[in-house]
Amino acid sequence: MKKTRILVVDDEPQIGRMLKTQLAAREYDVIHVTTGHDALVAVGEVPPDLILLDLGLPDMEGVQVARRLREWS
Repeated sequence: MKKTRILVVDDEPQIGRMLKTQLAAREYDVIHVTTGHDALVAVGEVPPDLILLDLGLPDMEGVQVARRLREWS
């Protein structure tokens, strides 16, 4: 059976590590990236089932990332 894939987009290392650890412990396939650009690339390469998106990223606002993702979906 395929694991549910979750993309975590957060630039704070502690939050990213905590989410990745907790979600992986519950048998989710977790991908963690720290920028909006990396999130867009990750979605294009391996589409996730769910995205946890920080609104304050270093390279662009999370709202911009969401809008760009909605252009594809």
